[in-house]
Amino acid sequence: MLIIFDCDGVLVDSEPIAARVLRHYLEDLGYPLIVRAEDHDRFLGFTLQKVRETLEAETGTDLPADFEDELRRRDDAAFETELKVIDGVIETVRGLTSAYCIASSGSLVKIRNSLTLTGMLDLFEPHLFSAHDPGIAKGKPAPDLFLFTARRMGFAPADCLVIEDSRAGVEAGVAAGMRVLGFTGGGHCGPGHGAVLVAAGAVSVFNDMTRLPHLIAQS
Repeated sequence: MLIIFDCDGVLVDSEPIAARVLRHYLEDLGYPLIVRAEDHDRFLGFTLQKVRETLEAETGTDLPADFEDELRRRDDAAFETELKVIDGVIETVRGLTSAYCIASSGSLVKIRNSLTLTGMLDLFEPHLFSAHDPGIAKGKPAPDLFLFTARRMGFAPADCLVIEDSRAGVEAGVAAGMRVLGFTGGGHCGPGHGAVLVAAGAVSVFNDMTRLPHLIAQS
């Protein structure tokens, strides 16, 4: 079995930071759509290009040409001082007997930076896969990234278990023919988040990463 982890919101508690940074950046731009913290859920699992396309389509207003680069710069600055590992992740991953890897909508640079800041790079490298990798036509909720990851790791989709915190990520895993567990232990997950993930196709949800080995054994 292959365990495929998302990164943001599953391994690192980055989503509340990213939501605040995006909101403040749009405010600085005087953008007509101001994203509230509770609105960030609809961008979970998206690439920055998809975020741009969604915002521009909703308002009919173009974002700056360097929108993605500037947002990454602001995220990096905030992550440098605030990013934390999800409780229980390091101990849980070290104890896994199954193969595992990361498949994230973020760039490889972002993935490596997040893992380095939280002391986890050695746990996962070189098995890091990004929606920005060549050959991946569409990001989540399309299944491309997960199918690509399974091929590279040498596993059939039916033998993969995806750990995801976003609706888009769960939908991508299901579309790829994989089983998906929804994780709700991140700082961005409100009371109804688990129901959203189940509705998207997660076979079950959990909020404590130390429970993962038990859930894997049941899969």
